[in-house]
Amino acid sequence: MPQLRLGPLPKVGVFRLTITLPESLKEELDLYSAEHGRLYEPIETAALIPHMLEAFIRSDRGWRSRRAKAGGARQRGLSPPASSTTRGDETLP
Repeated sequence: MPQLRLGPLPKVGVFRLTITLPESLKEELDLYSAEHGRLYEPIETAALIPHMLEAFIRSDRGWRSRRAKAGGARQRGLSPPASSTTRGDETLP
């Protein structure tokens, strides 16, 4: 039997994350989900969020640049540049 060009798909891990949103953002997401459902097919708001986050991260040029630099440093055996931001009592990378 001939094989398809695409081949078998990789297994994708799933991680459940619970977040708290301002009411105004929840309403906006619901409106977006309703419009998306009118254009394509009905979908729950929560099902759109991972796709929205992925699109946001992929479109962030600053993130892609920092990630590429960190990847290049790892390939050369160097540590990525140390930078952190402090907010309140926590330190963010």
